Amino acid sequence: MLKTLILSTTALAIGVSASAASDLSGMSWDDIVTQAKAEGELTWYVWYLQDDLRRAVKSFEDEYGIDVTIPEGTSAGNAEKLIAERNREVGDIDVFAWGYSDFETVDLAATFSPLKMLPADDGRVSELVGIDGGDFVLAYWGNQTGIAYDPAKVSADNLPQTPEEFAAFWSENPGKFGFNYEKGGSGPSFYQNTLRSLTGVDFSNGEISDGKLAKVEEGYGFFNDNAENYVVTASNADSIVRVSDGELWMVPAWEDHLAGLQKRGEVRSEIKFYIPEMGMNGGGNGIAIPNNAPHPAAAAVFVNWLTSADTQTMFNRDFGTAPMHAEADDSNALVPNDQRANRQPWAGQPFRKAVEESFIENVILER
Repeated sequence: MLKTLILSTTALAIGVSASAASDLSGMSWDDIVTQAKAEGELTWYVWYLQDDLRRAVKSFEDEYGIDVTIPEGTSAGNAEKLIAERNREVGDIDVFAWGYSDFETVDLAATFSPLKMLPADDGRVSELVGIDGGDFVLAYWGNQTGIAYDPAKVSADNLPQTPEEFAAFWSENPGKFGFNYEKGGSGPSFYQNTLRSLTGVDFSNGEISDGKLAKVEEGYGFFNDNAENYVVTASNADSIVRVSDGELWMVPAWEDHLAGLQKRGEVRSEIKFYIPEMGMNGGGNGIAIPNNAPHPAAAAVFVNWLTSADTQTMFNRDFGTAPMHAEADDSNALVPNDQRANRQPWAGQPFRKAVEESFIENVILER
């Protein structure tokens, strides 16, 4: 009898939780906060800087009395879990973080709950680099690739801005510029935007054709002809370490990655960052609540906190992110706002993958 009662109570709790996400839209925000505190916990699936983000959410936990669990995991692994359990009545994921462009790969309405229950806030960002999250996704982490450089070696008045100027720098300073082609997106951002600038191909369109790939291949000679003058690094991290150590003078990098390493004292604070006029990729990460979130009210309160001006200001200060709220303070960013006009959207899939495979075969393996 006791076992039957326990099972019945558990089933009732699960049923209430599963239906609560849709019911939140009819509740006042105060009632949602009250329910969130009663739920008392949530699980946030995010794949990067997990230890740092566990510390960052401590202020949320203190303010609301809601425990936040961030499991270990990768972006691909988290996405596989999201898809695998989306037909379950109740899943394990309360809040799901993903690269903003990745949200285009799923049916948003079939996968996530509308965020209409959140208090009105015109400062939030739901559209980023041409991708509209609609009522389902909000941006919370702005990132940008660019060029990290040692100002003791390279003058801010003489920074390369175009492929031709980068080639001139390589020729004048052989072995002092390096980029990665794998284990991080900063190097691919550099060579893909160089190819876009040289060939005029629309990388944002993910469609593949023989003619389009052949046009891109016309730009490979730029890299092959200059192969002796630049270095291929092992990863994002390897590039930054080598410029900090003085071996290299310029490398592609992520703004938030560089800022975080500098704040932790792992990279020299003197290293600077800029976005060249030819453009490099930027965008950000988004946040959403799965339809079957086990703690939907707590998830809603967390998303509201995460996308607020105060939290976005904190992320800019502590992580060097580009704030994803119009009223946030971005004074700790590594680049001025006017340089963000040089931001380019990431290459569309499957075209991007095809270019990366072709670049490795025709440039990297030819060195």
